[in-house]
Amino acid sequence: MSAVASRAGALPAQITHELLGAMDVPGFADVLRAAHAIAPHVRRTPLLRWPALDALAGGPVWLKLENLQLTGSFKLRGAFNALLALDAGQRARGVVAYSTGNHGQAIAWAARQLGVPATIVMPVDAPRNKVEKALAQGAKVVHYDRRKESRETIGLRLLADTGATLVPPGDHPQVLAAQGTVALEALQDLPADARAELGLFAAPCGGGGLMAGCCLALDALSPWTRRIAVEPAGFDDTVRSLASGRRESNAADARSLCDALQAATPAELPFAINQPLLAGAVAVTDAEVARAMRFALEELRLVVEPGGSVALAALLAGHLRLDGRPAVLVLSGGNVDLSVLQDVMARQDA
Repeated sequence: MSAVASRAGALPAQITHELLGAMDVPGFADVLRAAHAIAPHVRRTPLLRWPALDALAGGPVWLKLENLQLTGSFKLRGAFNALLALDAGQRARGVVAYSTGNHGQAIAWAARQLGVPATIVMPVDAPRNKVEKALAQGAKVVHYDRRKESRETIGLRLLADTGATLVPPGDHPQVLAAQGTVALEALQDLPADARAELGLFAAPCGGGGLMAGCCLALDALSPWTRRIAVEPAGFDDTVRSLASGRRESNAADARSLCDALQAATPAELPFAINQPLLAGAVAVTDAEVARAMRFALEELRLVVEPGGSVALAALLAGHLRLDGRPAVLVLSGGNVDLSVLQDVMARQDA
């Protein structure tokens, strides 16, 4: 995959040469190719609007429901696109992925469908339901302590032992391009008048791959739309990285309800794209996340996991402005343990 121009021109040249060295940078054409490749394998998730949310937000809001994706999160898009790009020999040797849960589930699902052996490196404190779903798809799971061990080091050791191909959740051109199909579908499914006036697109951000892929699609098709990444407080590395101009890290002892968004630092490739194309980033507290999860369940009849609800949380908390113009928010996942959901519903601050 080569670097491909987005909109009228290419992404800034320094992305390729100064920041990423030899790493390929996908463009909008790669998002289009990914959409074609993965279409037979993933669900085209609905784009829906609720009057109750419009009233609270002060403008029309559409929700892109990736919590209804086949594996319960948008990650299936990138997983299939990456595995479909492997040749026969690579498929036979298998893949290794590291994940807090959703990417691992997605790789396990796609690998089973395509007959590819898969090993997933997951933290010992990953949600039980996410681990069990990866195992149910036939993947091998290797656990690690995220506060004492490096998942990248473990992954490299597994690659050396097996000859497998690494499919990381962020720094992978095919993965990132396919995550951009979330925004591509949303833009295609919006009513024409809303698309012409779309003022805001907001999505959850961990390593930054979803937002970066979506930025490629938005930059090409809706360049006037503000793009906002939303993170959990304590894991606001993109907020701080955009302010400083370099990738910042989170504290080793940081904690968050949002297990899916606990990246140590922005992934290199996504940040190189997000830095020039994002309008900004905001962070939300656990209490704001819990409120959004309750709103989703009680008002929208949707189950959304903590990390999947941060964009909605930011809107409900007043961190995102609509200025009366239409907005699209991504609900990126719905894989929440029942015990966590029960705790959230019982919280007095939600």
